[in-house]
Amino acid sequence: MASALARTVLARGFHVSARRHALSKFAMPAMSPTMTEGGIAQWKKKEGESFTAGDVLLEIETDKATIDVEAQDDGILAKIISPDGSKGVQVGAPIAILGEAGDDLSAASKLAEESSSEKPAPPVEEKAPEPPKPEEPQQEKSLPVPSETKEDLPKGDRIFASPIAKKIALERGIPLGKVKGSGPEGRILREDVEKYQLSAVPTSGPTAGAPTPPAPSSDYTDIPVSNMRRVIGQRLQQSKQDVPHYYLTADINMDKVLKLREVFNKSLGEKDSSAKLSVNDFIVKATALALNDVPEANSAWLGEVIRQYSKADISIAVATPTGLITPIIKDVGSKGLATISSSSKALAKKARDGKLQPQEYQGGTFTISNLGMFGISHFTAIINPPQSCILAVGATSPILVPAPEEEKGFKITNVMKVTLSSDHRVVDGAVGARWLQAFKGYLENPLTFML
Repeated sequence: MASALARTVLARGFHVSARRHALSKFAMPAMSPTMTEGGIAQWKKKEGESFTAGDVLLEIETDKATIDVEAQDDGILAKIISPDGSKGVQVGAPIAILGEAGDDLSAASKLAEESSSEKPAPPVEEKAPEPPKPEEPQQEKSLPVPSETKEDLPKGDRIFASPIAKKIALERGIPLGKVKGSGPEGRILREDVEKYQLSAVPTSGPTAGAPTPPAPSSDYTDIPVSNMRRVIGQRLQQSKQDVPHYYLTADINMDKVLKLREVFNKSLGEKDSSAKLSVNDFIVKATALALNDVPEANSAWLGEVIRQYSKADISIAVATPTGLITPIIKDVGSKGLATISSSSKALAKKARDGKLQPQEYQGGTFTISNLGMFGISHFTAIINPPQSCILAVGATSPILVPAPEEEKGFKITNVMKVTLSSDHRVVDGAVGARWLQAFKGYLENPLTFML
């Protein structure tokens, strides 16, 4: 089928086979640069049903959200290969057979059966460029090892494996220490990890080829781990293990913010009650202003370089039924409070509905996690790599403070406690303290937002 749909699908990274019986294969698309597999949340068209350009064909579940896949041209959904609820479908694997009006659909089932046994082409491993090494004396040089560097080879108790082997082992819970490598000098390759898993599966009994599920019990409920939850767990664990966190906490007087918010909302409420500002909107704006004053905190650790960003793209942590996700408000420094408020509400709704697009949650230069609405007074948050900072925001609470100028000698002040988690490789303690001081200054004098 030489249709525009087939050409567009191919251009977007979809795999379309050669035509047979006027039909073509529609493969699992890569909805983000890091996506290797996904799930079929729901097909929006039934087998034999026609569609037009712009129609939503199906919803794909990635590790972060459920994303609509739209048709680029008219066609017919001839046969579904991966039905609703399919999990772990590899990118590039055929998931449906497509046709066009007037095509003979009788061969769709046979083509689908053939396609279901096909394996997607393995992704190409990309290696980061290695820094140049100082030249060694000629007599000390050793013969090069094909396709590997010296650092890749086993030495002592260290375990060496290719990046894809490490990734698969992490995803499947395979201990690399027990895998025998078949690569040069015993390096563990992708096929070694996959063979280990296959050999670890029982091969006898009525359920040969699959692990025996535990017997059900009324004492507990086993909840399957979603793609999103699995990736969240892996990334947070990696961050806590690999990133040298340190924490700075400050108390912020929120009296002026609360009064200014009340004035603004009274004015906005007369026009549109949905346009009211939240305390978090002020926090987001103050964060961007502080990052402009202390740009060292608006940075990322990239290994060989520290990338310092010129704009504040603020990631806002949002709790969803399937896990935490961080949609991004882009270039916050150039936005007013009303725009920040509307953007935040729209992104939070899309996040809870699982409708965020990859560009709406991938990236970001700084993250805010606010649990104040749950009554949490103080907590620390885990950094979202490669970002260098995340701000944990607690509840605003009234406290008594000394006030010699008052008749009673004290007064009630609304105080919010915040904790900045920083990557010490990028943000030194003094830099984190300067950023927190600037942030505190903006919130305690919010009229500076208007300047």
